[in-house]
Amino acid sequence: MNETPRPQGTAGDAAPVRPQCRPGRAFAHTTGALGSGHPHRSDGRPPQTPRGARCTGRHGGPGTIPPVPGPPTTFLAFLAFFPALCAVLLALVTWQVAAHGPLRALDERLGRAVAASGALPSAVAEFLADLGNTVVALPVLAVAIAVCAWRERRWRRPCVAVLAMAAVPALVVPLKMWIGRPGPPAMAGGGHDGFFPSGHAATAAVAYGAAVLLLVRSRWWVGLCLLLNAGVGAGLVLRGYHWPLDVVGAWCLAGVVLSGAARWVGCAHPFRPAERLPTTGSPSAVEAQPHPVQRPEP
Repeated sequence: MNETPRPQGTAGDAAPVRPQCRPGRAFAHTTGALGSGHPHRSDGRPPQTPRGARCTGRHGGPGTIPPVPGPPTTFLAFLAFFPALCAVLLALVTWQVAAHGPLRALDERLGRAVAASGALPSAVAEFLADLGNTVVALPVLAVAIAVCAWRERRWRRPCVAVLAMAAVPALVVPLKMWIGRPGPPAMAGGGHDGFFPSGHAATAAVAYGAAVLLLVRSRWWVGLCLLLNAGVGAGLVLRGYHWPLDVVGAWCLAGVVLSGAARWVGCAHPFRPAERLPTTGSPSAVEAQPHPVQRPEP
């Protein structure tokens, strides 16, 4: 007796049949719709990662490189706009000082109050102010340049540091002569005017900052450099050698100079550690070398 053919509407009720593997083609998913016309996917859906969008490894090879932890995106954007910010702030402060604006009057009142406060002992304030002298800052930079040249056997980065240090008097001296700002009351007996911007603060910022750029790329050393320069500025104001805006203007000028030097020496992001290539003979270098392909003998 012949069986009655089953209707088409109940064809999906049959038990699923395991697909057969065909040589040379990828078998379709069992959950897809039949007859989609796609040789690899039965439902015609695009793959999870398109082949054209896959990231390649180094030198265009297959695979991806694990993400390297670095500074957050907002901090990188801040570093990108840092030179422009320093330049704008320097122009604003220079305009207020040269035009005898309200910011200059407030600065002079603040400078007198800080110098008379005695927040730090005189010996400590004098020691901090002396860290901005050329006889102290330049030897530190010279040692950093010598160590960098001996370690890398190259002179590009040391020459950039020398040019950055040479840019300090080339920029500070004309500004001092052009503005001619008188000093605080403690420096009233001096034989010259021109205390804006502070040469001591600019020298300390560029010398110690360039030394950090040459030798290390650690956020701790950068923080120590910032703390040291803050101490130099505080010592200059507490001892009555400069007004506060003199120090701020010198810091802005040093920020522009150091930003340019950082890009020339290859330290665009000083908080990111430098990448070290594996040396010959190390386990990482042995693993990185490609293994020869063994072909079967005929």
